[in-house]
Amino acid sequence: KDLNLPVAVPEVPSSPRHEFPADWSIKTRLLFMSSQPFTWAEHLKAQEEAQGFAQHCRATETNLPQSVQEPKLSTELRCAFQQSLVYWLHPSLPWLQLFPRIGADRKIAGKASPWSQDEALQQVLMNDWSVSFTSLYNLLKAKLCPYFYICTYQFTVLFRAAGLAGSDVMTAVISPTTRGLREAMRNEGIEFSLPLVEERRTRKQKNSEVNLETEAANSLEAGNSTEDGEEAAPSDDDDESFSWLEEMGVQDKVKKPDAISIKLRKEKHQVQMDHKPESLALVKGTNTFTLLNFLINCKSLVAVAGPQAGLPPTLLSPVAFRGGTMQTLKARSINAKARVHSAYEDIFSLEIVGPVMPHSLHSLTTLLKSAQRGAFSAVLYTHEPTAVFNTNLDNASPALNKETACKDLPACGLHPKALDQLSQCPTLGKSSIRFLEMKDYAYTWKS
Repeated sequence: KDLNLPVAVPEVPSSPRHEFPADWSIKTRLLFMSSQPFTWAEHLKAQEEAQGFAQHCRATETNLPQSVQEPKLSTELRCAFQQSLVYWLHPSLPWLQLFPRIGADRKIAGKASPWSQDEALQQVLMNDWSVSFTSLYNLLKAKLCPYFYICTYQFTVLFRAAGLAGSDVMTAVISPTTRGLREAMRNEGIEFSLPLVEERRTRKQKNSEVNLETEAANSLEAGNSTEDGEEAAPSDDDDESFSWLEEMGVQDKVKKPDAISIKLRKEKHQVQMDHKPESLALVKGTNTFTLLNFLINCKSLVAVAGPQAGLPPTLLSPVAFRGGTMQTLKARSINAKARVHSAYEDIFSLEIVGPVMPHSLHSLTTLLKSAQRGAFSAVLYTHEPTAVFNTNLDNASPALNKETACKDLPACGLHPKALDQLSQCPTLGKSSIRFLEMKDYAYTWKS
């Protein structure tokens, strides 16, 4: 069967490494390709599946040899594969696909939703959701859960334990945000920063210091026009700037902007970044607890109309939590022929579908390294709103006391190597890994 699988390798970094950078985005699909078959990933025996679930629940550390000689006969490999597919979800409604939630209206439309018109039922669902969310937060605080996601129909929140992503305190990142959400958070006393806006402002400031004379000359030529076609924010002394009209005696004939117009112009630049990656908000330390209470009571967390009306947000976690349901990513192997130049060649592929979290990507690639003899490639499909989670947000505390911050984290349920990867400061910026290749046990990638 010719699936025309992609065989053209995109341009990748020239220096191969033994580890790829942490990718905090959620993947919706992974497509691994190899010249070696993936038959070892097919038709797991009942005993192997059960063992895989048990290994996950007990956070059993599997360390495979560099190369598994007979992958199909390796029970250890097959159990570890089942273990790496497990994730935890709340709520669990088998007839609804609960990830992704942003832009999912069309997929959910027409499915049974008995809660949409029943306020009492909505309240029951939200109470149950609050218990699960609080359970996850407590696990995170105790470093028994490394991170988790809250996926609402409008935005996603990533909570990370202290010691992860180069931060010495608990963090929560929210993206995308709107002016309304940010105002509501401020009103609740939640301290947060907008790292990408601040970074841009700092960069502009540095540029303006370097090119001060040039910019001064340009501004004289350009009049009141500003960068990106944005209107200049009016100054607070707008009234004073009309005083010359009074001197001329024509103040009544010229319409002055009223206070509301001035306020709207001032707020215009705040609204312009709404729903964009730049609107990402960072909450740190004890403020994450205030955020927890805010989100539990936040009206905009749940849609009031449309197919997702009354449906609580999706909680995704790598470890078990109260009210969480064990789920597995869907895996299937495909044997195909791909066109290479004028001939067809056998190509083996393994497709993984579902919310692939950072630790799953790490554990799957580690297994494939052993099973496919250190040679495979992968196309990664990202849930785009989560790509911005790869921004390095913690510039404020570069002198991280790693020993203190990472103490107790080994009990969080992740493999030590995955934990080591996720402890590093993110380096991918606003993008995510799209293509990953391993040759001779070394990675190259393209973001």
